[in-house]
Amino acid sequence: MKKWLFVLFAALACAGSAQSAERKVLRLAFTKAETSFDPARIVDLYSRTVTAHIFEAPLTYDHLARPFKLKLLTAESMPEHSPDYRVWTIKIRPGIYFADDPAFKGQRRELVAADYVYQIKRIADPKNKSPVVASVLETKYIGLNALRDEAVKNNKPFDYDKPIAGLSAPDRYTLRIELEEPRPGYTESFAGSDLLGAVAREVVEHYGDQIDAHPVGTGPFKLKSWRRSSEIVLERNPQYRERYYDAEPAPDDKAGQAILAKLKGKRLPMVDEVRVAIIEQSQPMWLSFLNTEVDGLVTNAGRVPPDFLGIAMPGGKLAPFLAKRGIQGLRNVNPDSGLAYFNMEDSVVGGYTPEKIALRRAISLAYDVDFEIRNIRRGGIRAQSPVVPHTVGYDPKFKSEMGDYDPARAKALLDLYGYLDRNNDGWRELPDGKPLTIEMASQPDDLSRKFDELWKKNLNAVGIRIVFRQAQWPENLKAARAGKLQFWQLGSSAASSDGQGALGRLYGPQAASQNLARFKHAEFDKIYQRMREIPDGPEREALFLKAKQIAVAYMPYKHTAHRMEADLLHGWVVGYRRPLFWQEWWHMVDIDTDRQAELLH
Repeated sequence: MKKWLFVLFAALACAGSAQSAERKVLRLAFTKAETSFDPARIVDLYSRTVTAHIFEAPLTYDHLARPFKLKLLTAESMPEHSPDYRVWTIKIRPGIYFADDPAFKGQRRELVAADYVYQIKRIADPKNKSPVVASVLETKYIGLNALRDEAVKNNKPFDYDKPIAGLSAPDRYTLRIELEEPRPGYTESFAGSDLLGAVAREVVEHYGDQIDAHPVGTGPFKLKSWRRSSEIVLERNPQYRERYYDAEPAPDDKAGQAILAKLKGKRLPMVDEVRVAIIEQSQPMWLSFLNTEVDGLVTNAGRVPPDFLGIAMPGGKLAPFLAKRGIQGLRNVNPDSGLAYFNMEDSVVGGYTPEKIALRRAISLAYDVDFEIRNIRRGGIRAQSPVVPHTVGYDPKFKSEMGDYDPARAKALLDLYGYLDRNNDGWRELPDGKPLTIEMASQPDDLSRKFDELWKKNLNAVGIRIVFRQAQWPENLKAARAGKLQFWQLGSSAASSDGQGALGRLYGPQAASQNLARFKHAEFDKIYQRMREIPDGPEREALFLKAKQIAVAYMPYKHTAHRMEADLLHGWVVGYRRPLFWQEWWHMVDIDTDRQAELLH
């Protein structure tokens, strides 16, 4: 009986191999559910990872170059700017087309510069309630803020047809940007395919409220099917233009040069389909990889579960039992940060008075980051500020209280500012004698439970009671933006090489957007505004330092660790390299079907 079952399994495996030889399918997983595929209505990593493969910005990042390098995507040439960095122009290449869709009524729809203007305006449209609207408005495109204010004030639809100087298309293929203030770092804004990729107005108007399920772009893939919070399937865009693999790894980058040698000249995308399963629990995620149901546990969106990192890569090296199966293992320090935010408008943990600051600092000092790194994340670097590795402004020598674990100092702060156990029940009260309870949002998954246990253990040890309110991750994100959560832990990844992006989480005008803590501080805002206007150099470095010091002093966020993640891939996946600031890479890898058949037998 057992022998018969084995023969049957082998036959099925061979059949699967034959099928994969005909059609290359890249199978991946996300640890959290997506929220939408409308670029104007998303900010979460999972949704952005999908939209980055459907929509296209004028520029992209070289897949292999480290440090990063920008290259042309839909642009005909690199952007040009005025001497004062206020006016930017970029030429879009003619002959690029959107994927076919009923919205186009049987006609081929060419990409034009106005499609980029339209997408930025969509983010500004109050109707869309874009979670990144603050970032767009603070860029200060001439006329855009006034156009939005007009719609809000008069309670009228946003006027997409009204011309503004800040966003224009002087001709079919020229995109012109005019800004109220200098923006030396604007170049990377042209590389945001996930949020700022071109969107056709006809598609939005055709699908209306259903637009989040009908993404139509010029990119290498199109949405084939979507079962919300369960499975996402993309397929090769049959109308995708001729584009071939090329990259510029450094001459001494042996791994990058090897990938280039294998793939240079291949037409993109190299896979026919990408299937993404949503697997929130650690053990099913791990088993799906071991059982070859998933080709890779890769990037922050679908990483190796920390519970199994010690098994997979003990001491940072691939475990022998995985190496024997031809599995590839890579480790990387991410340009990201784990963090917990305090709602600064909350009556318990918010506020700017000394006793409120003391409470947040005490909670920060009570939390054992090293335990988190060793036993939950299985690797990482203690965060000392909001600014993350691989970005401008990150200083590995910078040291602050943000990275300290000191329960004794936490207790002393609480005692000094009146958080005392007045009734001897083991729990501290607020300075006014009312009960002190911290309410932390969480999710019902294995990893979140481990973090919850550590927070509970650490805060209880200094006499603070903590309770957890569980919901699915998208629900918590929605509540966080609405200012309805008191305390929540999540992660933040860099979207560009400029560390100022991380500081946006403390910028007042971004409250309810990137600034989930709703932190508002006049001096910080002035620093942030000045940093946008000047190029990198000594003055900007000094401002980075001041901004970090304010972040530590007021502690609206407890940044914990810059994650050291592992990527595991089966041996048939060719060409993977973890992106730094971008999400798109699915079209840059291949499936070696011969190797797949060999390893599956």
